[in-house]
Amino acid sequence: MANLVIFGTGEIAEVAHFFFTHDSGHQVKAFTVDGKYLDNSSFLGLPVIAFEEIQKHFPPTSFDMFIAISYSKINENRKKKYLEAKALGYKLVSYVCSKAFYWGTNQIGDNTMILEGVVIQPFVSIGNNVFIWSADHIGHHTKIKDHSFLASHVVIGGGAEIGEQCFLGINSTVRDHIKIGDRSVIGAGAIIMADTDPDGLYIESNTARAAVSPAFIKL
Repeated sequence: MANLVIFGTGEIAEVAHFFFTHDSGHQVKAFTVDGKYLDNSSFLGLPVIAFEEIQKHFPPTSFDMFIAISYSKINENRKKKYLEAKALGYKLVSYVCSKAFYWGTNQIGDNTMILEGVVIQPFVSIGNNVFIWSADHIGHHTKIKDHSFLASHVVIGGGAEIGEQCFLGINSTVRDHIKIGDRSVIGAGAIIMADTDPDGLYIESNTARAAVSPAFIKL
């Protein structure tokens, strides 16, 4: 089994640890966080190492990495850490749940997580550092660009395009052949029937819109 280090010690890191442990060919050996956030030396019974020191203890020649943090600042924090880990030479692995309905010919980037109950139809392309939570439907010929996060029960019609660093909330729906602009935030339950502008907030069936500040989402 390949050895793995997970970046993060929050709820998403705990979820990633569970799935990698029970449903993958990777064995989690340690966690890492930025040194200024290192409050405990262990998490889930495994060591936690400052990211600034991770190469010394768990070098990229022997360990892969997975960045398991949330969509804070519209995925900017996860994007930054993804790029930093790659610069250190780590292979960033992806996870596709064995309980997802997934055609193996789909293109999927690195550091991407696809959870149980997700349906991914043929000819779908999914970029790097994308999180697709449980029970989503991704229609045929859809393209999801890098660093986006789809919450549970999202439905995307065929031929849609989701831009970089987007967030799609629980039960949101994107009609077929719609383009979602980069860094768009689609609220829970929103129904998107037309293309969206970059940096927009779309809620209540797309009847309300507002500019989104970089700190809009603070999880």
